[in-house]
Amino acid sequence: MLLRQIAHSRAGDKGDISNISVIAYDRRDYALLLAALTPERVRQHFAGIVHGEVTRHELPQLGALNFVMQRALGGGVTRSLALDAHGKSLSGLMLALEIAP
Repeated sequence: MLLRQIAHSRAGDKGDISNISVIAYDRRDYALLLAALTPERVRQHFAGIVHGEVTRHELPQLGALNFVMQRALGGGVTRSLALDAHGKSLSGLMLALEIAP
């Protein structure tokens, strides 16, 4: 199943760092998010885009995970030639991740 079936996402940026939150629609799916979305799996999913470390922060009270991805925006908004220099579309790419139910 695709991640978007059980969660929604928001993305933000600061310099060359992308910050993506993944929030379960139903808190009962939070354990599935924890198991499926390891920092390694997320980094692999963003191969070619994220060139630095991926850190996961857990927010169980919200049923959410927050990923901080270093070197993810081609140098940042003022340096990147990307069409989406802020990386807002990366939340959509995150939700396209295939996970096991």
